[in-house]
Amino acid sequence: AVRHLASAVETGHTGPPGPRLPTPTTETARAVDHALRHAADVVASPDVDPRGVDDRLGRPAALGSRVARALRGVTLSAASWRYGLRLALCIGLAQTLVSIIPVPRSYWVALTITFVLKPDFGSVFSRALLRALGTVAGLVIAAAVLAEVPRGWWDVPVLLLLAPLVPALTPRGYGYQTAAITPVILLLSDVLNRQGTALLLPRLVDSLMGCAIALIAGYLLWPESWHTRVGDRLADAVDDTARYVEAAFGPDAVDPPAGARMRRRLYRNLSGIRTEFQRALTEPPPTGRRAAAWWPLVVAVERIVDATTAARVRVKHGAAPPSAAEVTQISLQLRELAEGVRKVETLYEVRTDLTGPAGSVLEPLRQEVAAARSIASPH
Repeated sequence: AVRHLASAVETGHTGPPGPRLPTPTTETARAVDHALRHAADVVASPDVDPRGVDDRLGRPAALGSRVARALRGVTLSAASWRYGLRLALCIGLAQTLVSIIPVPRSYWVALTITFVLKPDFGSVFSRALLRALGTVAGLVIAAAVLAEVPRGWWDVPVLLLLAPLVPALTPRGYGYQTAAITPVILLLSDVLNRQGTALLLPRLVDSLMGCAIALIAGYLLWPESWHTRVGDRLADAVDDTARYVEAAFGPDAVDPPAGARMRRRLYRNLSGIRTEFQRALTEPPPTGRRAAAWWPLVVAVERIVDATTAARVRVKHGAAPPSAAEVTQISLQLRELAEGVRKVETLYEVRTDLTGPAGSVLEPLRQEVAAARSIASPH
C-alpha cells in the first residue's frame, strides 16, 4: 500500500483511492490503517486551498497567491517595518557621513550596512564584529596578492585558487566568508581599475565605517528587553500548549480539524521562537547567557506538543481517555510554568510533582511536563 501511494505521488496519478488493507485488530494497527487511508485520500484529491496555501501534497500554490501572501506578510509584520526603519536610518546616516567626509568608494559603506543588517542571519552585533574581523583578515590576503601577482593572465589562476574558498569557508561562519570573499572582490576591482594596493585602505575604512554605523544606529539604538524579545513569546507558547492539551482532552474538546489548526499554529510559533533564540545565543551577555539557559525549555515545549498529539491519536484509536482531573492538573502545571517564565529572567525553583494513574494515556505527557518544569529550576 505504501509503495502504491509513493508511485501515485511520483506519477501524479489521482485515480480511485483506497488501498486494500486487512481489518485492523489492535490499537497500533488501527492507527496505521487510519494514516494510510488518510494518505490515500490526500493523493486521490489534492485540492488546493482557495486562500493560497500549498496543496495537501505540499506543492506550491499559484504564483499570484504566493505573491499576495508575501505582500500581506510584509505589510502586516511589525518586524518588517522595524527592519525597514533601521535600514533606512543607517543608510541615511551613511549618506550624510560620506557627503561630509571624502570617501573614495562610498558605496562600500552602504553595502556593508546592508550585509550586516540581514534580519534572518543572526545577531547584528555578532555580524558587525565578524564582518570587521573578516575584512581585516581578507585584506591581509589581498595585500599579498595585489603586491606580488603581476597583472594580466596571472589573475586567472589566482582567482581559481581564491574563488573556491568562498563556498568552502561559508559554512564555517560569517567571518570566514567575509575573509574569503574580500580578496576575490578586490582582485576583480583591480582588473577594472588598475589601482593595486591603493584599494586596500578605502576598503578597510569603508567597511569599518559601515560596521560602526550598523552597530550603533542599527543595534544599540534599538534595545529590546529579554521579555519583549523572547520571554513573553515563550510564555505565550506554553500557555497555548496548555490550551492545546485542554482542547485535545478537556470537556470542551474541539473537533479534529480545529485541533490540527491549533497544533500547526503552535508549531509555527515555536519555530519562530526557536529562530529568535538562535539569534539571541550570539548576543553579548547577559542576553546570550539567558538564551542558553532557557533554550532547553523551547525543546521541552515542542516535546510536550508531540506527546499531546501522540496521546490524542492513541485515544482516537481505542485507548482509554484521560480523566478530567488529569487534564486539569497538566494544564494547571503548564500555566504556572508560563506565568513564571513571563515574570522572571533567570531560572527559578518550581514544583515538578506530577502524579497520575499508572498506565494512563497521559503518562508520557506528564513526564514531558515534569521535565519542562525541572528545566526552569536552577541546577
